[in-house]
This record gives sequence, C-alpha cells and structure tokens, in this order.
Amino acid sequence: MKRASANDQVVAVAKRPRDDLQSAALVKSSSSGAVIKQVQRTSSLTAPIMLLTGHQSEVFSAKFSPDGSHLASGSFDRLIYLWDTYGECKNYNVLRGHKGAVLEVQWSADGKRVYSASSDQMVAAWDAETGDRLKKCKGHTSFVNSVAVSRNGPELAVSGGDDNRIILWDIRQKNPVHVFEDKYQITSVVFSKDASTVFSGGIDNEIKAWDLRKPGHASYTMQGHSDTITGLRVSPDGGSLLSNAMDNTVRIWDIKPFAAGNRMLKLFEGAPHGLEKHLLKPCWSSDGDFVATGSADRSVVVWEVQSRRIVYKLPGHKGCVTEVDWHPTEPILLSCSNDKTLFLGEVDPNEVKN
Repeated sequence: MKRASANDQVVAVAKRPRDDLQSAALVKSSSSGAVIKQVQRTSSLTAPIMLLTGHQSEVFSAKFSPDGSHLASGSFDRLIYLWDTYGECKNYNVLRGHKGAVLEVQWSADGKRVYSASSDQMVAAWDAETGDRLKKCKGHTSFVNSVAVSRNGPELAVSGGDDNRIILWDIRQKNPVHVFEDKYQITSVVFSKDASTVFSGGIDNEIKAWDLRKPGHASYTMQGHSDTITGLRVSPDGGSLLSNAMDNTVRIWDIKPFAAGNRMLKLFEGAPHGLEKHLLKPCWSSDGDFVATGSADRSVVVWEVQSRRIVYKLPGHKGCVTEVDWHPTEPILLSCSNDKTLFLGEVDPNEVKN
C-alpha cells in the first residue's frame, strides 16, 4: 500500500480509550493481589475498542474492505480516509477530489477500488493502493446519497440521488450503463447478491426492486415503513434484505424469487432517529445471525435476528451514529458518527447466543 506522506497533512490517529485499557487489564484478587482472571478477548484488535480520529467534520459512512484488513470512511469534510484495521489503525491514505460531502463509501469486491457518492453530484472510483481517482461518473443532477458495488460478475456500481435517478455504472465506459427514473428522491441503493437486481429506498417509504435484465419499471415493491428509508443491506446468503427508516424501525424482507404474500419477515425497534434526519445505515453480521445499526441516542444497537432481542447497546460516541459495519471474519463492529470519530469494537457473539 502507498502510505500517506507528510505533504498529505494527515492528522488522523487511533488510540485506546482509557476505560477500555482498564477493561483489558488483568483482574486481581482484592485480598491477595494475585492474578485470577484475564478478560476474554474475541478479536485481533490491539485493544477491545479503538478510537479513530482525524476527520474535521461529521463522518457519514465507514466500511471494512472485503478481507477486513482495511477500512474506508467518508465525511462532510469532503475527504475519504483509508485506515488499517489492525495494529495502531494507521491512516495510510487520504483520497481528495470531491467538492462536496462524501455521503457513502463502498469497496470493490476485490478490495482494489473504493467508490464514493457525494453531494457534489458525482460518483467517483478510486485506486485503493495509490489513492488516485480512476473515474468521475457524471450523470446525476443533485446530491448522490448512496452508492453500491456488485459482488458477482462484471464490476458494476449503482447510485441513487435526490434527482430521483438510479444510475448503473461501469467505470470502463464513458457513459452510464442505464438510468432508472423514479418519482421520488432516492436515499439508498444496493445490489442483490447475484447482481441481477437493484433495490432502492427513498422518501416515499417504499423499497423497490429493479430487474437489470428487464430495464424499465420496478418489478415489485415492498411496503411497511412509514417514513423515509435510510439504509439497505442484503444478507450474506442473499435471501433477505435489511432496511432502516426514519419511522424508527429496522426490518428484514424476503427477497427470494417468487416469494409469496407479505415479504416482511421481522421488525426491530430500539434505535431511534433524530431531528438531524441522517441516513442511518444498518448492517448484518458475517454469519447473518445478528443485525446492527447506529442510533440518534449515540449508541450502536445490535439485535439477534432469531429472537429479535437487543443483545448489545454500545455507548462511546458523542453524536448520532450514522453507519455501522461488521467485520467479514471477526466479531468486530465499526461505527462512525457526526461527532467526527470512528470506533472499532469487539463483541462476543457466542456469549449472547447462550
């Protein structure tokens, strides 16, 4: 990886919060002072919690690379930071070029590129190793709220914006591959696992499925939310869709082909939205047993899918938690906030399953 130089004026740092240094310490007997127990660690992080600072404004999006060794974050400060997950969580590159807030970041399936959506009406593709911008995708006429990248087949990106457009991109081509027109502003987009369908959510409270093999109108819609959809994520097995909305609910939907009846499977509560109206983005655990999202009450909320019970409500942030992402191979949660910071924290899924 090309590391950031002194000319980049990188001020990002990571540290272990004081409370977590204490929690990682050995437990001693109060009478004899003998060591009797060591706190159980569940990940390869340097400490149970790592605090990442450096962004100069609200952080709207943060995601792990496909192999979990790095992460990317995007902020109102117009910058994208690339970080190491392990060790001291060094900030090794800063991607510069957007003229507006970076509203969402995504990694390519092979981890070689980072895609970004911005309020400057652009979608950009970046080389994750050199930090060079590979492509400026022009086609939106208003804020681009969301971007997603295909995981199978040819590498495609899809974006959704306040211009009511869902645009399909191939960075090898000059012009968009296809443009879907909706009646309302689009706030979130995501590909199905096989990349044959794009799911979108917007201010009309509906989730729409767009079949890329039959470009035109949405093939079906999923109704149930009563306020703006803020984030969408497909499950690891590809059979379910996770959604968050400003109605203060998180829901799981059946997106298997030819599903009969009501597609809504589960509803979760306990993660309120705030007056800021941020687009809070949820995530699945790598095994699909848990879902998580950020909350306006400054916490990260984790539910067990089967029981729908809250198993973790993690504090630490001093502002609304805008996005949460789960590490692909370890029980590590990444969160970012409008308090300008990111946290990496380990959890113990085996403990809450028992």
